Amino acid sequence: MAMFSGRVTVAKHFYDLQAEDIKGRTTSMDTYRGNVVMVVNTASKCGLTPQFEGLEALYKQYRSEGLVILGFPCNQFAGQEPGSAEDIQEFCQLNYGVSFPMFAKVDVNGANTHPVFAYLKAKLGGALGSTIKWNFTKFVLDQNGNPVKRFGPTTKPEDMEATIKSLLQHDNR
Repeated sequence: MAMFSGRVTVAKHFYDLQAEDIKGRTTSMDTYRGNVVMVVNTASKCGLTPQFEGLEALYKQYRSEGLVILGFPCNQFAGQEPGSAEDIQEFCQLNYGVSFPMFAKVDVNGANTHPVFAYLKAKLGGALGSTIKWNFTKFVLDQNGNPVKRFGPTTKPEDMEATIKSLLQHDNR
């Protein structure tokens, strides 16, 4: 991510981006080409943390049809993700059986916004403009990597199912 005149430059396409996974490996978003992708900023000590259960249920139900959920821990909201990568991974697996890809802790707002979130916020603003309001903000992209819908933190994963099913049925490849 580069800064010019105090502005963050945004990638031209989702597939041009990369992120470090929870084990420290660099992963290209191009890996997920052809899938419906949900990107969500997560936290282990948030009132919304039980959404991990619904996210995992969606992932298990629809991954064979092409759904991928990408979890990005974030500690920017009331310090609700203070742990290390190992702590986060252990918490997610032990408490919610999370099997979808988890990434290294990132910032989703401010000067150090991760490029994935800079891109998504530029494409799909929210109630607070492009700022992310809280943990568990969810972005859904179609099979071509185009952001199509943003869901607020309090939207339960099961309430997103119709959108996901619709995108999976419209194979835009």
